[in-house]
Amino acid sequence: MEPEDLKSRIEIALARGHLGQWQRQFLVDIHVRFVKYGPNTRLTDKQRAKLFEAIGYVPPISQTPPQSRPSSSRLPRWRRQRRRSPLVREVRYLAGRFARAFGFALALVVGSVIYSYVDSSYTTSPSSPALALPDAGNLKPLARGQFTITDGDTIRLNGAAKGTRLVGFNTPESIEPSCEAEAHLGRRAKARLKELVAAAELELKMVPCSCPPGTEGTDACNYGRSCGYLFADGRDVGEVLVSEGLAVPFVCGSTSCPPTPRPWCAS
Repeated sequence: MEPEDLKSRIEIALARGHLGQWQRQFLVDIHVRFVKYGPNTRLTDKQRAKLFEAIGYVPPISQTPPQSRPSSSRLPRWRRQRRRSPLVREVRYLAGRFARAFGFALALVVGSVIYSYVDSSYTTSPSSPALALPDAGNLKPLARGQFTITDGDTIRLNGAAKGTRLVGFNTPESIEPSCEAEAHLGRRAKARLKELVAAAELELKMVPCSCPPGTEGTDACNYGRSCGYLFADGRDVGEVLVSEGLAVPFVCGSTSCPPTPRPWCAS
C-alpha cells in the first residue's frame, strides 16, 4: 500500500476516536513521519504490522504458488553433465561476495544522501520567514502554569507570540461565535478544558501544521499559530471533549485542511 493511502487511513482511524492510547500515540507518530518524509518513509516489518492492526487493514495474501526448481532428472543431459572446476567456483564465490559488499556500501551512501536531502528540505533556513518547529513529534511535560487557555481548542504557551492550535478536533467559538448556541457551547468547552488540565499530569506534543511548505510560522499558516496535541493524564483532551459533545473531530491532511466543521449554528 502506498504511503499516501496509509496516511489517509491513519487520518480516518484518528477521526473515529475508538483507539486505545498506545494506538493513537503510535498512529500520530507514524502520521508525522509520513508528513515529513512522504514516499521516502521507511517502516520496519513490525511497525507495518502494528500499523495495519491499528487501522484495521488486512493485506491481501498472494495466491501464486512458489516456483519449484526442476529436478536434476528433468534437466537436459548436457546440463546434468556440466561441472565447474573448483577454481571457477571459488572465483564466482569471491566475485559474488565482492558484489554484495559493494552493493551494500553503495546503498548506504545513496541512503545517506537521500536522507540529508529530504531532511534539509523540511528544515527552515535562518533567512526563511517560516519558523522551525521546536521538538516536533516529542512528548514534553507541561506544567499548568506554563500556558493559558484561549479557547476550547487553543492554548498559548508563556512567552510565545502566537497560540498553539490543538489538532484533531474543533470546538465552538467562545470569542467570536456565529450564534448564541455556539457561544454557550464555546464557553462550556473552554471551561471543561480548564477542568481537564487543572490537576492532571500534562504533556504537549508539537506537530507540523497542515500548511503549504515554507509557510509554517507565518500568518499564511494557521494565523501564525503552532500546532500540537495536549494530553491530560495520558488522554488526548480533544477525545474527551468530542466524547462529551463539546467538540467534533477535525482531521487535516499534510498541507491543507477541509472546511472547518461548525454544526452548532445549523438551522
